[in-house]
Amino acid sequence: MKVFLLKDIVHVGLAGEIKKVEDGYARNYLLPRQLAKEVTANNESSFLTHHKKVEYKKEAIATQTSLLAEKIKVIKLSLKKKMHDDGKLYGAINAHDVVEGLAKQGIMVAKSQVEFAKAIKSKGNFEVVIKLTSRLKPTLQVHILPE
Repeated sequence: MKVFLLKDIVHVGLAGEIKKVEDGYARNYLLPRQLAKEVTANNESSFLTHHKKVEYKKEAIATQTSLLAEKIKVIKLSLKKKMHDDGKLYGAINAHDVVEGLAKQGIMVAKSQVEFAKAIKSKGNFEVVIKLTSRLKPTLQVHILPE
């Protein structure tokens, strides 16, 4: 069955897309929860025009996201934290620290987008991944300094 998605649905598609899904999934889950509408011969043209608008918006967002990724790759973020004499931090660097540092640089990301390969608990240079989309994950250089 062809459906027009009204909301983003994980592993199915984004709002505004026309997708072909199993009949039972559409009838028992998507349609009763008003997550999608059935595409018929009568209403397909109106959904297609709306779908074209959504595609245009997705292209614009993709362009903005790729520009943001390029900015993030260039930034070298320095964070000053309290440390022991041997160079170990009193606490680990967390996503909130990285988000605040990026906000000072004019880049807004959510804490959920910050991914650490391993916990940062000492001074030095580290790489942190910022997950902008499922495919676009630029690496941010983070330098930890003693306060």
